[in-house]
Amino acid sequence: MHIAVFANSGSWYASDLKRAAVGRGHRFSRIDFHQITGQTDAERPLLTAGDVALDQVDAVIVRTMPPGSLEQVVFRMDALARLEAADVPVVNPPKAIECAVDKYLTTARLSAAGLPVPLTAVCENAELALQEFERLGGDVVVKPIFGSEGRGIVRVSDPDLALRTFRTLERIQAVLYLQTFVEHEGADIRVLVLDGRVVGAMRRRSADDFRTNVSRNGHAEAYQQTPSEEQLALRAADVVGTRIAGVDLLYGRDGSCYVLEVNAVPGWQAFAAVTGIDVADLLIESLEA
Repeated sequence: MHIAVFANSGSWYASDLKRAAVGRGHRFSRIDFHQITGQTDAERPLLTAGDVALDQVDAVIVRTMPPGSLEQVVFRMDALARLEAADVPVVNPPKAIECAVDKYLTTARLSAAGLPVPLTAVCENAELALQEFERLGGDVVVKPIFGSEGRGIVRVSDPDLALRTFRTLERIQAVLYLQTFVEHEGADIRVLVLDGRVVGAMRRRSADDFRTNVSRNGHAEAYQQTPSEEQLALRAADVVGTRIAGVDLLYGRDGSCYVLEVNAVPGWQAFAAVTGIDVADLLIESLEA
């Protein structure tokens, strides 16, 4: 097979996938979204990235979605959809990526499917956000709609600070995404799902930050998921439409379990280190099937 991977230059994940792909006898190409060219000429490939004709590869893996203008991001998603329409397997599927990168859309779909999510309010107006702040208990986590690894997330519990935060975000034309802060024990669970089954799980802890991301110095350890946690993760991944996903679960101090996020470009460097599971090899094996 020829496997093309959208990944940043120097990406650990590109190197890991190349190791697994080449080790299983496949051709590997790292490609860049900024190199995409689309054509309508019947004599030319539908899409190219550098010297790679994307409609002629056997599979495409998306490991990054770099920042860009609205037009650039829409074009990239259109390109992935065009590949999918040309029967090139894209992991994850474009519609799943579109859903997962949008926290509001993901939370709304999870809630509509009956999955437990923290109380959430989303708006564009600072005064409305302050009303929602009070309704949500006066202690909320404010998150960017688009973002990962805990970047840009703040907790506010003071009304004056909350209003200043909301006005600042309104001024830069950001969407105000508020979630009730869930009191917890300083740990969450990341469950990795591939092709409708749970690969494994890890628990992430932080002693001094409500964000437990390993990228923010959280500590990871192997974890054996319970049957109920497994079912939550599988249902969440299915709702978003992912083929591979990292599903984050959080327990409140009252024992309630919430689905926080479904990541369609899940990292597995820390996961592989603590579990010993070769995720890259499993993903390449999945593409072979």
